[in-house]
Amino acid sequence: MNRILAVFLTILMSVLLLAGCGGTAGTKEAGTVPTTPQAQKQKITDLVGREVEVAVPVQRVVAIGPGALRLVTYTEGAAMVVGIEEIEKKPNLGRSYTMAYPDLLKLPSIGQGGPDTAPNEESLVSAKPDVIFVSTLVDKEKANQLQAKTGIPVVVLSYSSSTTSFDENLYRSLTMLGTILGKEKRAQDVVAYLKQNEKDLADRTKGVPESEKAKVYVGAVSMKGVRGIESTQAKYPPLMFIGAKNVVDETGKSGSFMIDKEKLISWDPDILFLDAGGYALVTEDYKKNPAFYQSLRAVKNGKVYNQIPYNNYSANIDTAFADAYFAGKIIFPKQFQDIDPIKKSDEIYQFLLGKPLYADMARNLGGFIKLELGK
Repeated sequence: MNRILAVFLTILMSVLLLAGCGGTAGTKEAGTVPTTPQAQKQKITDLVGREVEVAVPVQRVVAIGPGALRLVTYTEGAAMVVGIEEIEKKPNLGRSYTMAYPDLLKLPSIGQGGPDTAPNEESLVSAKPDVIFVSTLVDKEKANQLQAKTGIPVVVLSYSSSTTSFDENLYRSLTMLGTILGKEKRAQDVVAYLKQNEKDLADRTKGVPESEKAKVYVGAVSMKGVRGIESTQAKYPPLMFIGAKNVVDETGKSGSFMIDKEKLISWDPDILFLDAGGYALVTEDYKKNPAFYQSLRAVKNGKVYNQIPYNNYSANIDTAFADAYFAGKIIFPKQFQDIDPIKKSDEIYQFLLGKPLYADMARNLGGFIKLELGK
């Protein structure tokens, strides 16, 4: 009996030792790429037409260039991010995704970042990502070079085929992110939600004749820094979503540019929106030349309103849609009578980023309010 017991104990100890060894080998250490037995190599065609092989779903990611990190957060990938650009860490009052995920700001730096900088290959490699997402910074050739130098799959994202709005490329990017991150359902839901809001905004005003639409101007639009009332934007997305009559669209231009102040007098808009980023410059200018502003119909009739800046290291899509609903409420009150812009903006932030951010935006940037120049 003692002999049988001894054999049994010997076998039991061996099993326990083997189990212990197995547990040590499987322990995840900080800074190591976690093993993903389920990951399978898949060929992805990115937004510049490159075919990239990625083992999906990935576990560790970085996102560089204007807007790339934002799209990762929309697809619930914030927890997978292992480093961010230095430009993302700078104090910022309106970048919604870092407001929603402040822990991103504590991550290691992966380079300077910015629209006119080159990726920092050494920093990217040191972060040990499974994939590098990049937007705007590189073209097809540069993406291939970055992938060759780092040995890490590089996937190019895009918001649009133009520089002024969002289009199907945004939805393709989100869908592709869902595949790579293992968040397919989330990506589908985000695409559906954005398209639903885009359709809702357009449907509300599609029956309004052009002759009945108020003339609108958006001034003080930030353009590589804060600007005064002369800074505007043609094909301004929040106005395009609702089919509003943006007076600067008649120039045939697109994107941000400066106008002659006298042109604003000839346009004489019914409604004036001022970007909160440059509002302080407008108030300074008003003190110097109040007659100019008082000659404008919008100012005389008390039709001057604040806009939360949506363009911040590329477009905060959430804020752009929130701005559109607020603008719709002001320009087309009948068509938007059921909309509370504050509640709607919080719904948008909540869906895309998991947090209602309007109160923070209002505290930092004024919110959706009427402005009184000179007071």
